[in-house]
Amino acid sequence: MPQIQLTPAQRKAHRSDAHHLDPVVHIGNDGLTAAVRKEADAALRAHGLIKIRVLNDDRAARDAMLATLADELDAAPIQHIGKLLVLWRPVAEKVKAAEEDRMPGPKDVKVLKFSKRGGQRPEVKVVRVLGNQRLTPGGQIKRAKVRKKSVKKTAG
Repeated sequence: MPQIQLTPAQRKAHRSDAHHLDPVVHIGNDGLTAAVRKEADAALRAHGLIKIRVLNDDRAARDAMLATLADELDAAPIQHIGKLLVLWRPVAEKVKAAEEDRMPGPKDVKVLKFSKRGGQRPEVKVVRVLGNQRLTPGGQIKRAKVRKKSVKKTAG
């Protein structure tokens, strides 16, 4: 798979985003193994922008590793500084299954109960409101009433 080509401005933006990141993949003395490729692919899938630390003293070998990883993982090489390699690949959008018959779930609502005296703190109470309930201005929970069906509509 070919690696992604970026403009210098895009590369610069990704370099600045990667500055605070810690390395998530480490390449040991064995070099690029299948396990390292798998972990780098999983990290790119999860994060999009990753740092890789290489425990090798040969700069040419690290350059080759960066090019190989970028080529095999369909990623863009962002930076090679010292023993750190930075790779970027766009994160795929997660597909959400839309459930049309889904009802709203429970909500946790904070209710403040103020005291009669002005100098005291209000009492905070967390109340769980279900889908068929509502919260009154007084802080009480009321259930929704069952709607009566029309006699005319059911008969006809």
